[in-house]
Parts: sequence; structure tokens; C-alpha cells
Amino acid sequence: MCGIFAVFGFAEGQTEFRQKATQLSKKIRHRGPDWSGVKLAGQNILCHERLAIVGVDSGAQPLTNEDDSVILAVNGEIYNYLALKKQLKGKYNFKTHSDCEVLLYLWQEQGPDMVKVLDGMFSFVLYDVKKDVFFAARDHVGITTMYQGWRSSDNSVWFSSEMKSLNEDCDRIIAFPPGHYYLSSTKETVQYYSPKWYGDIANGIPPLSDENKVLTPKEDEEMYTAIRKALEASVKKRLMSEVPYGVLLSGGLDSSLIASIAMRMRSAENGDEDDFDIKSSVSAWPSLHSFSIGLPGSPDLAAAEKVAKFLGTIHHAFTFTVQEGIDAIYDVIHHLETYDVTTVRASTPMYLLSRKIKAMGVKMVLSGEGSDEIFGGYLYFHNAPSAQSLHHECISRIQNLHTSDNLRANKSTMAWGLEARVPFLDRQFLDVAMEKVPANHKLTGSGPYKHTMEKYVLRKAFDTPESPYLPHEVLWRQKEQFSDGVGYSWIDSVKEWSEKNITDAQMAGAAQRFPHDTPTTKEAYWFRDIFEQHFPQKACLESVVRWIPRKDWGCPEDPSGRAQKGHIAKYE
Repeated sequence: MCGIFAVFGFAEGQTEFRQKATQLSKKIRHRGPDWSGVKLAGQNILCHERLAIVGVDSGAQPLTNEDDSVILAVNGEIYNYLALKKQLKGKYNFKTHSDCEVLLYLWQEQGPDMVKVLDGMFSFVLYDVKKDVFFAARDHVGITTMYQGWRSSDNSVWFSSEMKSLNEDCDRIIAFPPGHYYLSSTKETVQYYSPKWYGDIANGIPPLSDENKVLTPKEDEEMYTAIRKALEASVKKRLMSEVPYGVLLSGGLDSSLIASIAMRMRSAENGDEDDFDIKSSVSAWPSLHSFSIGLPGSPDLAAAEKVAKFLGTIHHAFTFTVQEGIDAIYDVIHHLETYDVTTVRASTPMYLLSRKIKAMGVKMVLSGEGSDEIFGGYLYFHNAPSAQSLHHECISRIQNLHTSDNLRANKSTMAWGLEARVPFLDRQFLDVAMEKVPANHKLTGSGPYKHTMEKYVLRKAFDTPESPYLPHEVLWRQKEQFSDGVGYSWIDSVKEWSEKNITDAQMAGAAQRFPHDTPTTKEAYWFRDIFEQHFPQKACLESVVRWIPRKDWGCPEDPSGRAQKGHIAKYE
């Protein structure tokens, strides 16, 4: 991944604004420390901060077509780029080995519809000089980050991978919606990703749920096989890399499965000519490294060590102190650009871990985000009153991942120029998991299956004793949210710090100081105060979403997994 920054229709002179734009782009250089590029065309400018993963020797951006009439800046990876190159109708002289260059020619042949054929994670902006049109798009569920801003003084439109390049100039800033594109000729933001399992609530078409369906043993086994094959295919395509990579390994189900599959894919025969050559990558980087972090003695560190030994990865376990975590929160919120409590809690250890990983020369990691939203894995899902309610909540959580876990995974890692790839959010895998698994199969403790463990279906799909993916005790380990698993005293200590340092008088005046989205706890007040120090402009508030568990399901406001009654070490 990289950092992109672009402005269309600025009023200043080219020389003057180029200097300004390069300085604004520099604010996100942590995302792309390998190279910087700038392209000007009239009163439009595109800037790029590059993190080189594929096409390392020749993929500097912004990219242009043969006559320089189309200019492109991309943040992300296009996994099916080799297949897309073969599907082009025209003959083109590619200038680079980048996975992104094909987008230039897809635009020439397909226009906005090009986004429908892309398989990857991406945010990009494109300017067509001849048509005087610019185009922006973001991947299906917002794995990559992108913001759009408007400046009223000249009606210019701005885009950036992070809000910090926009907040001092734009009168309005939004998080660009996932699964959408923007076309300047119509000034419309259009949804292009709308799988049938989304449903169409606005037109009275509810999401698919099959809450009353009971599978036969044969259908059950077919479902498990489909899940297993889809996730393996997803991991395989995400091993596309020309640089050292590894896996984040918390010791929980999701990251452990991804690590296990990655090890299998690296040793398997992979002969599809439309695939990136995994073997060449393995030859260059023969060992798979895994990484974990926690407070000394944390549950995650112990579980990750067990998984790494089972799989045979070269494992690196790092520890941090509570004070180191608290000291980092100010910078974490600057990078996250949110004050959401659960996101800040979980991002802090991930931010610290990412710095350690990058220092070792690794530039890409696989991570396990998305599984809990897809399979109802958070412990509060135990409170779901019905299969239909659970299914709707899963869809809502997936659609809003860009405000929470995707934002955390992207910005915590990219703060240090480390790219995180998330196999569970593959488009094809999402379709399998959301269409082939009846909603009542995701319930715990009720319904026809009466599963006692969250994410039973995913665990069962990889419960293959004849060729185990994971140790049994890890495969069936209870869900630990990352902010809990790094050590229970992490959240406890953050809350204690807040209680000591945020006064009752400050809380009493919270509504006056923060009339929008008023914090209700001292911890939330502390995070909000730091956010305002970094981003004091009112325009910065529109993109922030605070997540709170379902009160209507009887869930406590604290988002920690330990706050839920089903946790074996719940708060008393």
C-alpha cells in the first residue's frame, strides 16, 4: 500500500500549488517511504508516496499511459492484474511491472465500470486529460483508507489516504464510502459493490438469512469444504510479493488459520499461469516469519508461541509495558484519525508491533481482520435474539468495517510503512461465507444447531484431524479481542489512567466542550481530547464513527470482550 493525495480544480498558480501539495503529501509519507512522485495537469495535481511491494524496480507513481493523457495514483494491490492484462482488447506497451498499471488501460476500455472487475484492496484517483474528467474509487469494504474533501473558495475537490492532508484546507471532509466511485463529470458518488446478500432495505428487500433452514449432513460438509477452499484461495492470492513478508499471529483462531494456510500455500504446487509466482517469492524469502505482541505473560503470547511451534514459523514475540502503551496513545490517535475507544485500545499494541516488524526489514503481513464480523464471532453476538437479527448485525458490521477494524489494521501498520493484507475480506470468500452459511448456523446456544462456541462453522471447516491446520486447543480457543488478548491489565490500566487524570469537573462539562458525539466515560473523554488537539477543525468530525455494542441486546457499553457475560474472565 501507499499514500495518495490529489486536488482537482485548484485556483492557485501551478508552481505555488505544487509546493503546497508536496508538503501536504509529505504528511502521509510514513505510508510510502520508498519514493515520492508528483504529476501536474492544468489546475489538477496527483501526488504519490510509494511503498514498493510488487514491481519494486519500476512501479513508481503516479503512472501514466503511453501518451501521458491518463494519470493515475493508487494505494493498494490488484491481485488479478495478470488476468486483467490478458483480457484487455487493445495492445499496450506497459512501462512497469506494477500490478496497478493495468488500471490505466481498463479505464480507456471500460470507463467507470472498470472497478467491477478488480480483485484487490485499493483506493485510487485518476485524471483523464483529454476528457478533463477525474475518477476516484475505493475497494468493496474499505480495506484501504481514503478521504474526500471540498474547498469552497475555489470549488476544488481533494482526495487523500489520510485526513491529515486535508483538514487545514477543506471546509468539509468525509471518509470516501467503500464500494463506491466518484466521477467528476456527473459529480455523483455511485455504489458499484452491492452483493445480493446485502439485500435492499430501502426498497423493502431484506438481506438473505435462511434463518429456518436446516442443512443435511451432506449439505453441511459441502458448506465446510466451500469455506475451506475459498479461504485457502484468498490467502494464496495475497502472497503476491517481491519483498519480505510475514504473518501477524495473536494465537487466536483467525490469525492462526491465516498463518497455517500461508505455510501450506508456500509449500504447495501452484501452477496457475494467472497467479503471481509464489515459488519465486519463497525462493527469495524461504522462511515464513510470524509476529506477536503482548504484556508479559499475556494470553496471546502463550497461544501464539504454541501455534508458531506447531506450524514451524520463525516466530518473534515482543512485549511492551503499560506505560509504553499509554505513552504511545497520543501518536496512535494522530495516525488513526479517530477517537473510538475500542479502536484506540486495539490499535496501540498493533502500532507498537508494526514498528518492531518494519525494523526487521519486513514490508507486508497477513492479518485476520473480518472473521468476527462475518461469522458473528464477537462475544456480544451470544446475545443475538434471533438468527435474522444476528445476520443483519453481521452485514452492518461488514459494511462499517472501514470505520473500525479496517481503519485500525490499515493505519496502525501504515504508520510505519508496513502493509497489512486481510484474506477474510476477499470478495469471493465473503460471498461464500454470507450466502452458503445459514444465519442460524452462526447462532450460539439456540436455534437448531445449539453451537456452544462462537464461529463454530469456521472452526469446524478447518477441524481436519487427519491433517490438522492447528492444535485442537487453539482451533477451539474462546474469542479474545486483540485489546484483551495482549494482556487483561492493558485495558484495565488505560481505564485507571483515565480515572486519575480526567476530573469529574471535566466530565460534567463534557457536553459543553464536545456537543457533537459527547463522550460518556473518562477514557472516551481522554481520547476525544487528544483527537481535538490533532484535528481541531469541525470538518474532521464527520468521518469519525464511535462503535458501541448493541444495548438493545442487553450488552454493556464497554466494547471489551471481557465486558460480555460469556467471557471466561469477564469483569466482575
